[in-house]
Amino acid sequence: MPPVNRLENLEAIVQQFKELDETMTHYSDMLSLAGWDQQVMAPPKGKSYFSKVRGTLSTELFRLATSDQIGELLNALSRPEVQQQLDAATKAAVRERKRSYDKDKKIPEKLHKDFTIHTANARTVWEEARKENHFEKFRPTLERTVELVRQYSELYGYEKHPYDALLDDYEPGLTVEQLDRIFGTLRERTVQLLERIRHSPQQPRHAFEGAFDVSQQEKFNLHIIPLLGYDLDAGRLDVTAHPFAITMNVGDVRITTRYFENDPKGSLFATIHETGHAIYEQGVNAEYEGSVISSGVSLGIHESQSRFLENMVGRSEAFWERYFGDYKSFFPGKFENLSVRDFYRSVNIVAPTFIRVEADEVTYNLHIMIRYELEKGLVAGELEVKDLPRLWNEKMREYLGVEPPTDTLGVLQDVHWAYGAFGYFPTYTLGNLYSAQIRKTILKQFPDFYDIIRRGQFSVIREWLRENIHQHGSVYTPSELIERVTGEPLNPDYLVEYFEEKYSDVYGL
Repeated sequence: MPPVNRLENLEAIVQQFKELDETMTHYSDMLSLAGWDQQVMAPPKGKSYFSKVRGTLSTELFRLATSDQIGELLNALSRPEVQQQLDAATKAAVRERKRSYDKDKKIPEKLHKDFTIHTANARTVWEEARKENHFEKFRPTLERTVELVRQYSELYGYEKHPYDALLDDYEPGLTVEQLDRIFGTLRERTVQLLERIRHSPQQPRHAFEGAFDVSQQEKFNLHIIPLLGYDLDAGRLDVTAHPFAITMNVGDVRITTRYFENDPKGSLFATIHETGHAIYEQGVNAEYEGSVISSGVSLGIHESQSRFLENMVGRSEAFWERYFGDYKSFFPGKFENLSVRDFYRSVNIVAPTFIRVEADEVTYNLHIMIRYELEKGLVAGELEVKDLPRLWNEKMREYLGVEPPTDTLGVLQDVHWAYGAFGYFPTYTLGNLYSAQIRKTILKQFPDFYDIIRRGQFSVIREWLRENIHQHGSVYTPSELIERVTGEPLNPDYLVEYFEEKYSDVYGL
């Protein structure tokens, strides 16, 4: 490594780093493509081979990401006097690569490969167990996943709780101590609001009755998502067991959904949710393409964009004042005697449900808290996989007052544990918190926010989001970004304020 005290040497080192950064990003892009194909397009008999392919690609990427070459480059570029000479994008890329390098360097290559192959296969086992309502079929696989996750946590290292080491993968800097405090306050105020809603005499009526043709559901989804800003020339909509968004590059951001004939609302809002993720990725500055900073900065910020679009736009009265007529035209005869107001109240019914992705805004965070407490206990060794079905149902009764009749509707409903994403779930609630704070800021700058939606001019809001959030990719850390956008650190009060305002109107509180 040449000394970096001369400009020409610095330029050479930066160029070497950028070339290696791009190579690693290409590996990541191909891993994403292989993962999408395995989940969406591959025939059942071909899925296990994809697990091996992903294991090989991931191992090669891991070798690059922990190589002496990248280590030397990162050490040279992390020196304070060198950092002062770097542009913002390069400095951010160095920060992100070094954060990963410092963690990955602690993980043996064999453990990384075993984890990648195991979790790729685990998804297929989970799909089968979920379909058959057979937790015991998935249990040995999940036990192995938890064992591997515990090893990762110990190797990463932590100060207070082993779960902190895993949280950092999804929301850098977040800790159990912070989450327990935030969740404790949010749980208390949510339960208080729920009690008022339960006792309201003004209960909304259910608008979705009977069967809704799946092909018409898909057609409406394809009608609405471009209007919200999703570029179908840079993406596509497909079907899978668990909706997700995935990025190959800025010009290729794909989303998936699922359809149920008797539940069109679930597919509709899942699709809008994933569209929020995709618009974020499509809006990243194209100059960052091929770099680690070319994607959203954290899962919490990412989730803020999907929850903002799904709930604060898609479930708003203004949205349906504009698009209810369109929706009715896809399902002739279904909503003929229903007013826009009644439809709006129907899509905002608050009622405990078994399924997280179908939960209303108010109870949704309680679903997250259940998962958080269970996986935190698993990682710490305080709980065991064999007890999950019982513990899940106990917490559902305690938090939501309902008990799933099957494991498919209970402990097997989410894919996250199948692919080893422990530490992921809390970012959903963080996304809700961020989105409420972002909404508050938008309302200050656009007092006519809901009139803009009512006029179908969502491009105004999308451009604001692109300018302030999307274009930056991972240039700023999550805490830097939220403070830059809203003028203050994360403030949970805004979410409760939003709930109070909205549901006092929906339920006449």
